[in-house]
Amino acid sequence: MLFGSSGVRRKYGRDLCNLALALGASLAGMGGRILLGTDTRTTAPVLKNLLCGGILGGGGDVRDAGIVPTPVIGYGARFFDAGAMITASHNPEEYNGIKLFNPDGSSFSGAQQSCIGEGIGHPEWTGWDRQGDTRNFDASTPYISAVLENRTAGRNISLLLDCGNGAGSAISPLLLSRQGVRVSCINCNPAGTFARPSEPTAEHLAYLGSVVKSRAAEGAVVHDGDADRMMALDRRGRFISGDHLLMLFVRYLGIHEVVTTCDASMAIEEIATVRRTPVGDTYVSDELTRWGEFGGEPSGAWIFPDHSLCPDGPYAAAVFCEMVSEWDLAAEIDAMPSYPVFRESLHCENAREILLALGAESPTDGIRIEEEHGWCLVRASGTEPKIRFTAEGTDQLHAKAMLRKGRDLIRTWKSA
Repeated sequence: MLFGSSGVRRKYGRDLCNLALALGASLAGMGGRILLGTDTRTTAPVLKNLLCGGILGGGGDVRDAGIVPTPVIGYGARFFDAGAMITASHNPEEYNGIKLFNPDGSSFSGAQQSCIGEGIGHPEWTGWDRQGDTRNFDASTPYISAVLENRTAGRNISLLLDCGNGAGSAISPLLLSRQGVRVSCINCNPAGTFARPSEPTAEHLAYLGSVVKSRAAEGAVVHDGDADRMMALDRRGRFISGDHLLMLFVRYLGIHEVVTTCDASMAIEEIATVRRTPVGDTYVSDELTRWGEFGGEPSGAWIFPDHSLCPDGPYAAAVFCEMVSEWDLAAEIDAMPSYPVFRESLHCENAREILLALGAESPTDGIRIEEEHGWCLVRASGTEPKIRFTAEGTDQLHAKAMLRKGRDLIRTWKSA
């Protein structure tokens, strides 16, 4: 399968390089002017040049935004026929990939992905007299201006910012400073290797809570490698779960209609009308074209459709700063409904085959086991060779019981 749950993504190597060249030519056939950006990975220049070569050879024009977060490309695509981002998002450094965006910031649809896939098989190259051209393009300035037109901090606050050495380093320190936040930066130098694992989980950010408290900061915001995600800590140094962040955004923005994924907590249904999609921000943004005021998933991908249909970590960080400036965020979190949620992953090279054999219509959508007091979602990762388990219950015992049911489903298949 060419496209996963969030674009093309795989370990760097000859296959990915060949794919970038052919994909560029196929993309040129769908639209003439492409906005192109990269994250900070060491393999980004090679893949950018190959993708750019394919676009130019297919007769398309490239406008190069340089190293920028994915949402800058998603937002800037409105000025072009499409946007393309060289990134593997939150995956480790040995991975890279390509994300494609429509002018409204939404990811390419399944039909568009199929069209790209067909073109890769037999790319069309233009003659010497019909080659495209490439120029640099400042996509950051209009993006920052658009965010600051809508988001301002109510009072001067002090926050930590951890960009994980990723593309967020190119935008978020400047953006939040202009918003009026006193920013203390950690891992905000763009580097091809990451000082911490890129995925912004509680486990990977265990060091950060003590830093928040020692510096008397009012919280922290954190990005993954391409800054399409944003997670946060409160002033007590506590990691805020994705489910609670989702509810905070809903309450603060006065949202009534929310699109979220099938692995989000059932607590969100206590404060808003909810439509659920399979796991993956592409599904959320697609549903937002038809319904809803806001979308997100517990992994940290937040979509503000009035701004763009691309998951937007820096925009989410700006909204979070507003909340911190106006609310006692720790007290708000303490008052929120909360049910125990367990998330695990199992390394598995044939994850997709197992889920299909178990009856899943789509391996990455997975199988959801539902009972009166809880649920468990078992799915193949769309970006890594893993089976992911998410379980929630009305209490710890029921949540753990649902997690065991998910594990047992896989064990039963393996022992069969």
